[in-house]
Amino acid sequence: MTTDYFAGDDRTSYERMAAGDLYIADDPEIARGVHRGMRLVDAFHRAVLDDDGDDTRAREILADLLGSLGEGSWVKPPLAVDFGSNVHLGDRTFVNSGLTALDVAAITIGDDCLLGPNVQLLTPTHPVDPQPRRDKLEAAEPITLGDNVWLGGGVIVCPGVTIGDNTVVGAGSVVTRDLPANVVAVGNPARVIRENI
Repeated sequence: MTTDYFAGDDRTSYERMAAGDLYIADDPEIARGVHRGMRLVDAFHRAVLDDDGDDTRAREILADLLGSLGEGSWVKPPLAVDFGSNVHLGDRTFVNSGLTALDVAAITIGDDCLLGPNVQLLTPTHPVDPQPRRDKLEAAEPITLGDNVWLGGGVIVCPGVTIGDNTVVGAGSVVTRDLPANVVAVGNPARVIRENI
């Protein structure tokens, strides 16, 4: 690294990350959080496979992994996270298999949501300028899904996006900007095609 990007900033990389500022993922606390997430994801997958119709143990592990797990909500494995602790699921939400939730920043999913298979919720960002990116700077912006949102299979939600209540996003769409409540959006980038009342 040729430039001291953090001159005069005595915070750790973890503290900068948690504040939503640029950081370098060289912090032992970040490494511990990522390892914890991987360990609990693995334990969750194993518990689901071993449950014989009783998901009590798997649900306990999932609740430990996530920042919050609403009543009646479920995530079908496999699941991939950065930390897990920054993912918040509302009540009665169903997440189908293959969710990638890169939760460097908060990912908040409302009540009664449906996430299709292979959805990606991606909070990390990297500088566009080549030198800071080469120097491994990164940051993140939160993602928020309102209540009763349905993301079709393979939807990608980019950093900083908020999707309003009752909105449906068609399969394979890439959501690069906020979507209002009560609409149907499709495409890459996702565009509103009609109201959904």
